[in-house]
Formats: sequence, structure tokens, C-alpha cells
Amino acid sequence: MSVVPCLWFASEAVEAVELYVRLIPDSRITGRFDGPPGQPPVSVDFELQGQRMLALNGRPADQPGFTDALSLQVEVDTQDDIDRLWDALTADEGAPGRCGWLRDRYGVAWQIVPKRWAAMLQQEDPAAASRVMQTMMGMHKLVIAELEAAARG
Repeated sequence: MSVVPCLWFASEAVEAVELYVRLIPDSRITGRFDGPPGQPPVSVDFELQGQRMLALNGRPADQPGFTDALSLQVEVDTQDDIDRLWDALTADEGAPGRCGWLRDRYGVAWQIVPKRWAAMLQQEDPAAASRVMQTMMGMHKLVIAELEAAARG
């Protein structure tokens, strides 16, 4: 048994997947199901760091697109990684959100966070965790140095 998230696009599945696998290390396209000639591919199978995913074309125009009800969270090691992903995913009509959230040009919601993020928010010192939360609430793109400074007091 396996669980494979499916992202349902109107017609941009290939373009979106090519961007995602370019941005996220150790990611790749694993398959593609082409439809009738002259039509976009029906679906694209891919992996983001080993997580199997499916991108499907064919969302009807009268159906809502992506919402914040589903997002992709990326945990990164460095501020350079945050900056690179943030800049690439908000480019070309993407939109920044609060607390590390953003929406890419296709409408997919992402949260780009440092790997230590959960540990900073769930630490035993409630005052330190509160400072980290307050600092994060004032940010769009997360800044690791500022979060760590808040944790230290």
C-alpha cells in the first residue's frame, strides 16, 4: 500500500512538475501518460526527494483550483535554500504569504521552513517557543537567524 498525493491542474502539470524537480534536489520525473495528439499530457508521475507524487491535467474550468487546504512543506538546512526556493516559487505571479507560506504561479501552496523550525516551536521553554512564534508571525519569508535569536531570547 502507498499514498500518492495528486495535484490536479487545468493544463500546466508538465510545466509545474519540471519546475518542482529542478528546484528540489533528488527529485525526478518518473513517468508520463500522454493523451490525444495536440492535447497536454494527461498525467505526470514524479518524485520530490523520494515522495511519489502525481500531477494530473484536466481540472474543469468551473472547478476550484488549489487552496491552502493542501500544501507542500519543504524543510531546508540553510537560509540560502530558503531564499532560492522562495524566490523561484514566488516568481512569475507567485505570491508570498505569512509564516513561510507562499503560493506558486500555478496556485499550489508551499511552506518553506528551516529543519529546526519544529524544534524551536516545540521546545520545553514556553517563553522561548512563544518568542519564536511571535517572530515567525511577523515574517513572510522565514529568516533562520532571526528565529534562532528569538529562541535564545
